[in-house]
Amino acid sequence: MKRMLQPFQFKNGVELHNRLVLAPMTHYSSAPTGEVSEHELAYYRKRAKNVGLAITACAYVTEDGKGFPNAFGVNDDKFIPGLRQLAESLRAEGAKAILQIFHAGRMSPPELVPNEQPVSASAIAPVREGAVTPRALETEEVEAIIEAFGEATRRAIEAGFDGVEIHGANTYLIQQFFSPHSNRRDDRFGGDVNARLTFPREVIRSVKRAAEGADDFLIGYRFSPEEVEEPGITLDDTDVLIDMLLEENLDYLHASLWNFNIGSMRNENVTERSIDRIAKRINGAVPLIGVGQLQRPGQVEDALNVIDLAALGRELIIDPDWLEKVKDGREDEIETELDLNKQAELAVPAPLWNAITTRAGWFPIKDQAVK
Repeated sequence: MKRMLQPFQFKNGVELHNRLVLAPMTHYSSAPTGEVSEHELAYYRKRAKNVGLAITACAYVTEDGKGFPNAFGVNDDKFIPGLRQLAESLRAEGAKAILQIFHAGRMSPPELVPNEQPVSASAIAPVREGAVTPRALETEEVEAIIEAFGEATRRAIEAGFDGVEIHGANTYLIQQFFSPHSNRRDDRFGGDVNARLTFPREVIRSVKRAAEGADDFLIGYRFSPEEVEEPGITLDDTDVLIDMLLEENLDYLHASLWNFNIGSMRNENVTERSIDRIAKRINGAVPLIGVGQLQRPGQVEDALNVIDLAALGRELIIDPDWLEKVKDGREDEIETELDLNKQAELAVPAPLWNAITTRAGWFPIKDQAVK
């Protein structure tokens, strides 16, 4: 039996029927006011059948934390009914439903946040064309965002989710507090590598407090191992981060990699894969999710020699029947390029479809005429 098809049990007793994970991917398809849409429900139902664990796109925990147009929110109780529908849609297919919670920080598009002013750990603009310099959060505002992560967790529990994933990756606010590039603070949330872990640690503890009593509720944490900025997060810094995460006794860690097999982004002389270094540091203490262009079953099986759970993102957008083909012995029929004639069949919402087809290189596209 393939390892990916084997069940997996977390320490708190929650069991998955296989070791595949639906990776969190933004889809730009919620209502403009932050409610979950019917298009999203159809998109998730189509893909949850493949996996034991389904992680949603990121939901913003405060109004100034929006990162994308037409994303869904978890910053108000009014969103609970729609989030409940989302959780039920995922769970109906047999997957455990995880709500990813985040704050975009300086990566927020100005037009989406109050006063068109992104906020961050410090008033340092991201290194990208046209970037806006954020306003540095006051200490009291930082503390309020920490509590907002706890409130988001309460709402996730009320909506029936099986857990939350704290989004500490992909250059968003939690990572911004950890990064020496974006965090130049002189209060308790800034300083050396250990001091810069104060915000992530307190977010975790806020989430854990909100989940007290929910013994079968999973809490995970997603992180990016490095930054290309200078100064930026290094693999040595991430060793310190992992040690802190292990101390906090989370249910799983999720390494965010664009390619599972890459080494260091900062040092081309490093030959060891980042995922191998991360797995060695964790040393089996907590389950590890890996992701990054795992297109074929053989690649997933090889990855599961290092990690506990394998996440598929673009792969399940391109082919929602990925797992069925594996089970039926039809692995050679798995699609690895997007068929531009199958938007309706794939249940991909129009805003996501438009983003995919207009962003060069984001998805492999099948070479054919569009009908």
